[in-house]
Amino acid sequence: MSASVPTRGQLERKLSQLIQSLYTKEIGHQPSKIICQLSDKSLTIILEDSITQPEQLLAQQGQDDLAKEVRSNLDEALKPKLQEVVESVLAVKAIDILSNATLDTGRTGIVVVLESAPKFREAAAKAKPKSEK
Repeated sequence: MSASVPTRGQLERKLSQLIQSLYTKEIGHQPSKIICQLSDKSLTIILEDSITQPEQLLAQQGQDDLAKEVRSNLDEALKPKLQEVVESVLAVKAIDILSNATLDTGRTGIVVVLESAPKFREAAAKAKPKSEK
């Protein structure tokens, strides 16, 4: 593969940045960290601090069911745009998107099932220091 084909790490970083931008633009909330990990025909996404202020307020007031319903509706509304981001970066069709959030930890986990494995090149191996040779 040529150097113009991105590495796995480059794809994961680009996805993280675009997903962060998507959340900020669409729901006005920026998760503190987004971790993307590609493996064969799936993409795993972990969002830290993904729960919005209104959801947190509902949960603090004992309205957990309503907070979960709001989160579920937000996730459902974001799915088509998330699918567009994933497909545009990986050039592979996303055939299913599964997500769940935990109000207690503020994390959201998303698994994207891909039609086929995305193409990427392996990163060049780093040279070992002379002391390790």
